[in-house]
Amino acid sequence: MSVGTGGAQGALRARDVRGTSASHHDDTAGAGPGLGVDPDDLPDGIVIADEHGRVICFNAAAARITAVPAAEALGRRLEAALPLEDLEGRRWWQLTDPYGGLAIRNSQPERNLLLPGGREVLVSARYVRTRPTGPVRRVVVCLRDTEARRRTERSHAELIATVAHELRSPLTSVKGFTATLLAKWERFTDDQKKLMLETVDADANRVTRLIAELLDISRIDSGRLEVRRQPVDIGAAVGRHIQAYVASGQPADRFLLRIEQPLPALWADPDKVDQVLSNLIENAVRHGEGTVTIDVAPSASPRERDDEGTASAVTSVTVSDEGTGIPEESMNRVFTRFWRGSKRGGTGLGLYIVKGIVEAHGGTITVGRAPGGGAEFRFTLPVGTPAYLL
Repeated sequence: MSVGTGGAQGALRARDVRGTSASHHDDTAGAGPGLGVDPDDLPDGIVIADEHGRVICFNAAAARITAVPAAEALGRRLEAALPLEDLEGRRWWQLTDPYGGLAIRNSQPERNLLLPGGREVLVSARYVRTRPTGPVRRVVVCLRDTEARRRTERSHAELIATVAHELRSPLTSVKGFTATLLAKWERFTDDQKKLMLETVDADANRVTRLIAELLDISRIDSGRLEVRRQPVDIGAAVGRHIQAYVASGQPADRFLLRIEQPLPALWADPDKVDQVLSNLIENAVRHGEGTVTIDVAPSASPRERDDEGTASAVTSVTVSDEGTGIPEESMNRVFTRFWRGSKRGGTGLGLYIVKGIVEAHGGTITVGRAPGGGAEFRFTLPVGTPAYLL
């Protein structure tokens, strides 16, 4: 019978585990015979009480989570060693009554409970019986720190707040202009109407991009980002982005494209490669200064090797500028959600998505300091024909 529900519990059997390495009692020392797992090696807190409700196992993770030394907990009543309360202040062991409650009950689902001092923990329990509806022989409790869950919840809350803020501005503009046009259409000249409609169109595009980013994040986080590989001319793709910036008013001499020939055949998702290039070049243009240099070259990946031990071929693309660059202390956060650097603006999701796209292709991306002092982003994409086409 498994010890408990979730996490480390499945690695133990309550009838085998009689103690922890912190215990020096003859009848509670060590892990179960032949199990090969010390309770102190488990990542979750494990507390086991015997048929009399006395604690016989209190592993290192439980001691860390509860701030109670194992030596103090061993031998004490379970409700004294682990004085849990629910969020309404009721004593948990009196409510659940594991030894005197329903004989058909064999577990407690995971829930948030409070330790003395108000510290919140995730607790689940298993009641081990020698036969169905028989007396409880062991109560096995699993404890988990809530910090990881809190970080996830904070991240979700921040994402919601960011999305709400980014949506409110363009939607307010769209609503305002459309309401004005509908109410006073005859009062505006054609040029004024065109300007308003162009603004509405631009704001609608902004909302569309944000929704696309959210979908990308969802697919990246769930591992469902699809890559539809086709032959890609990476040099021509970079050239198209440069031409678009020049057409929008950027001086042509601000961009320097260097392509090292011959480039190996690259199979990648052209739309997603365009998304990566667009984000990196836009960052260099908006947040950098001086010349934006894009280097495209064949390279070798020391991380990936073929059957003969030779480094696999990749195409590398480096985008650098001559601005102030990214502070050293911020470089490890560049590819996280909501990182915006010193300048506000945007959702802070672009580089997180870029990293997800590159890694979905089997490539890598790094950030550093450019020779000119600005930021330098370098990503690599594996080359060669996909296996399914061979």
